[in-house]
Amino acid sequence: MHRFKKALSLILVMCFMSAFVSQGAYAVPYSSLTNDSIKEKEGKVSESKKQKEALQASITNAKEKKKELEAYKNDISQYIEKLDGDLAEIQNHIDELNGLITTKEAEIEVATEELNEAIETEETQYQAMKDRIRFMYEKGDSFYLEIMLNAQTFGDFLTKAGYIDKLEAYDRKMLDEYQATREWTQLCKDDLEAQKETLDEAKKVAEAEEANLNEMLMEKEAELSNYNTRIAQQSAEIANSEAELAAEIAVIEALEAQILEEKKQLAAQQNRITYDGGMFAWPCPGYIRITEEFGWRTNPFSGRSEFHSGLDMGAPAGTAILAAYDGVVVASAYNWSMGNYIMIDHGDGLYTIYMHASKLYANSGDIVVKGETIAAVGTTGSSTGNHLHFGVRLNGQYVSPWNYFN
Repeated sequence: MHRFKKALSLILVMCFMSAFVSQGAYAVPYSSLTNDSIKEKEGKVSESKKQKEALQASITNAKEKKKELEAYKNDISQYIEKLDGDLAEIQNHIDELNGLITTKEAEIEVATEELNEAIETEETQYQAMKDRIRFMYEKGDSFYLEIMLNAQTFGDFLTKAGYIDKLEAYDRKMLDEYQATREWTQLCKDDLEAQKETLDEAKKVAEAEEANLNEMLMEKEAELSNYNTRIAQQSAEIANSEAELAAEIAVIEALEAQILEEKKQLAAQQNRITYDGGMFAWPCPGYIRITEEFGWRTNPFSGRSEFHSGLDMGAPAGTAILAAYDGVVVASAYNWSMGNYIMIDHGDGLYTIYMHASKLYANSGDIVVKGETIAAVGTTGSSTGNHLHFGVRLNGQYVSPWNYFN
């Protein structure tokens, strides 16, 4: 009799569970959460925290950079070259940070979606559990009596007694899934918070690096200004300008001589460059303000006349520099006076030169077309502010660039 009562009680519970499931009161969505997925999420949270700490340690120490530069101040060419290298390093760091910020913003969107899905799953499972408790309360003893009256045979009892074990295992599994979902939801919250902290830190570091960049640029402008002032006080400004121009011309003439020799060797071939007389594209689109004209000018420091070999076009740093006309890049290099510069051969002894760039996109030997982006505006070399120095040479002499614009 005792064993019969035990079997009967198991059947009652089983029937109760069966009725509960059939009414959808335990329709909890199956969760695919595993220990591996939870560990992976914990690893992401830990990695974000490490990334935040690394960011905090990565800010450039502008004061240390300036101390290093002190040793170069006696030689202005070495000083400018070293400072331009430091500025390029900081700019690259800023570019990396901006890339990280973009990546983190995308990761935050994914983490937000994961958190919303986890919260929705947890709420659904929790509601199902509440519905089951309500069902148990409402049915009470009358449900047990109903099952007893509907019992058929002892064999039927034994069959349902085996089924109750499966339902109990299903119950345990669903409880485990609910607990795993709660843990996953908390991890998603932690991950989202860590990603946001990393993003905020990246933005703070980017702002600090921008400040460092501006500080170093101001240092460069101040030193160049002091350098020019000292030269003016010593009545040597004109001599320095002439030497600077002569240095530029020497580099360019050497390139022209080399190109001429190569052209002689290729004269028999029919792929030589020729200039067809077309008008140039404006090399600094959107910026037509000329800060310094081509030709002879009065030096503001010495009061003496000196020759300015091109047009200075004022524009913000990073502004695109375009090839004025079709041609072949014959130089893409750095010079302490010209800074980062590009020289293009258009054929028939006609060349264009683009100086003081922050970045060079075209390489020596590249074939470029009119209007193609070849560099970006900057203030490298002997320059006190962002601008493009655009020069035109014909048969070994500087000529007015205005002759080639509409």
